[in-house]
Amino acid sequence: MIPVFPYRTIYGDITLDVTAVDVDGRPLPYARISQSERTVALHQADYEDWDIATVRLETRLPAQEMEDPLWKDVRCLAILTEKATNVRFTAPLTAHSETEFRGSVDLARINHLSRATLSLAVVATVDGVLGRLIGTTSRDWFVDLKASMPARQRKIDIVEVDFRDGPDTSLRPFKDAPWIIDTSGEIPTVFLNTSAVEGFVDVLHSSGGSVGEKVLRETVSSQIAQEAWIAMFQAAISDLDRDEDDTPQMPGGWRGSVLRSMLPDVFPSLSPTDALYEIDQRRIKGFSWSELQTLMQYAAGKRSQVTKRLTTAVRSVHRAET
Repeated sequence: MIPVFPYRTIYGDITLDVTAVDVDGRPLPYARISQSERTVALHQADYEDWDIATVRLETRLPAQEMEDPLWKDVRCLAILTEKATNVRFTAPLTAHSETEFRGSVDLARINHLSRATLSLAVVATVDGVLGRLIGTTSRDWFVDLKASMPARQRKIDIVEVDFRDGPDTSLRPFKDAPWIIDTSGEIPTVFLNTSAVEGFVDVLHSSGGSVGEKVLRETVSSQIAQEAWIAMFQAAISDLDRDEDDTPQMPGGWRGSVLRSMLPDVFPSLSPTDALYEIDQRRIKGFSWSELQTLMQYAAGKRSQVTKRLTTAVRSVHRAET
């Protein structure tokens, strides 16, 4: 949803570029900075024990609009956030002209777990009111602590965090849940609760162990995967854009990928376009919605290989008993 402001804002494109990154004073190879993907990959196998990454930035504002006398004291602020740790850090950029700003923002490794979002806010004094937001970039950057290649799109993000006493207070209402799935961001996230069940996360990470541990790992992993597919599918169909004929359109990003993966199993006799229209009609008119839930569950189970994993678990039990 595009916000509406009671004053004039910037209409043209606002560019934000990462020009360089230093990790503890050492230049990050430029191959790990992708302008097209708008992603920085910080993971380096030969240098994992680092403290501060300094991201150098340059932004340009539309020149014609900057002549508007309505905006005074225009400033650009780089904003670094990560939902998993509830971190939000703001750094002002320095004006080199009326339309060009440069500066840097520091990412302290101790404050982040996985992937931070780097955005830009343009503020100004408008009608005598200081610090009013007049513009942002249309696409944010990602700074990925775990990736060695700068890829923007990822199927899903997995974050381990203490729901009870961790830094993200929004997770505390779910302190008794072993995991929850969040589909509100640009990348779906599975939050694994490190404090709900003692040893739960360790079992998921282990590769060996007893037969009981293997069965538990296979069963829980498939359950998490199935719930994630269902949650992502529901999020993808919840707010579809329409063309001029009011026909639902396939969304972009991970939502479109999820629908293209699951629709052939939800409605195998329909094309993706027809299947999307069928789902949209059921959602609007309310008919056969319960049937769709069953089809969705089946498709999610197929994508998460529930039957295969359960078969492996049962065979492990039988072999242990003989």
